[in-house]
Amino acid sequence: MKPFLLALTLTSVVLKAQDPAPAPAYFEQRVADSNPLRVEQAAELDAYLTELKADTARLRALLKPDYTSPEAYSRSVQNYRQAFCDSIGYPPPGQPSNGPASFDKMGEDILGTYYRARIPVLPKVHAEGIYIVPKGVTGKAPLIISMHGGGGSPEVALFNGGANYHDMVRGAVKRGYVVFAPQHLFSVEGLPKNIRNTVDERMRLLGTSLTAVEIVKITRSLDVLLQRPEVNPQRVGMVGLSYGGYYALVTPALDPRIKVSVCSCYYGVQEGRYERDELSIPSDFKFKDRFSLFRDGELAALICPRALQIQAGSTDGVDHREPGRKLAPISAEYFQELGLGDRFQHLVFEGRHEFHDASAWDFVKKHL
Repeated sequence: MKPFLLALTLTSVVLKAQDPAPAPAYFEQRVADSNPLRVEQAAELDAYLTELKADTARLRALLKPDYTSPEAYSRSVQNYRQAFCDSIGYPPPGQPSNGPASFDKMGEDILGTYYRARIPVLPKVHAEGIYIVPKGVTGKAPLIISMHGGGGSPEVALFNGGANYHDMVRGAVKRGYVVFAPQHLFSVEGLPKNIRNTVDERMRLLGTSLTAVEIVKITRSLDVLLQRPEVNPQRVGMVGLSYGGYYALVTPALDPRIKVSVCSCYYGVQEGRYERDELSIPSDFKFKDRFSLFRDGELAALICPRALQIQAGSTDGVDHREPGRKLAPISAEYFQELGLGDRFQHLVFEGRHEFHDASAWDFVKKHL
């Protein structure tokens, strides 16, 4: 190409690159103009949630008790029980190892012989607790599961007077009952304070929950304990204080081998917190449908026609007492419709956040 032609071509290219592009005719609007729509979305969702909280249609469709007989009733609540299992991820995945349970003697006194029990329940997971056989047991004795509360342990509930548990463990031994007092997960020296919530949240990501695992620690322990020669497998009861009261409600709801349960200083606690502040509920109580299908009042339907006592202290915190007063008639109705009203008792005793021995052991004796 000739030099003057090359220069002309380059000049043309430069001129074309410098030409401004025409502005497109886009529609524009201030972003803030649509803020009221976002506010409206939030209001709609709040109204939707409020309506869901008040709607009992799903519960009525799922829980349809048949009161023609105790046997018919038990069959009729099976779908509700399965829904509860699905909600908490029960049973958790995995079967226990083939390793044997161990019962290592700790000591003995005039009441009984004390063992440290270690029972396989899941892969690499054991239930641990204190197992006590009363002195002078002949034949097969009833078994009581005695469940400690938040931040506690079997040792706290048993030794040095038992603190606010009083005779929740030794009281059973004094009455000739074999006792299993399991240990559940709470923070101790060497563990973070939020260990319980952290473990529960990790379990939720894998389809189960801490509630499900701690229930199975009891139910699979029963598989072993009910084979022991000193235990009558037809006579099993459970007692629990505070967090232990929670497990004295949900464990017999899933395991019909437990014939009588005493739930002390727990019933209705989360319902009270939820009514005041929905998000104040600890994470391990935030399982699916907790406050639409599985309130404490209705969970009692899964224990009926077996016996259930609810205890609350007259000077305990308001959440540990007043919500239970509202829920108790709901629970009582299941028993009353079967003509078994004496198998449900809601008791507000003179006292604080503590186990009420006298009423508990009278109730257990009557129904076990």
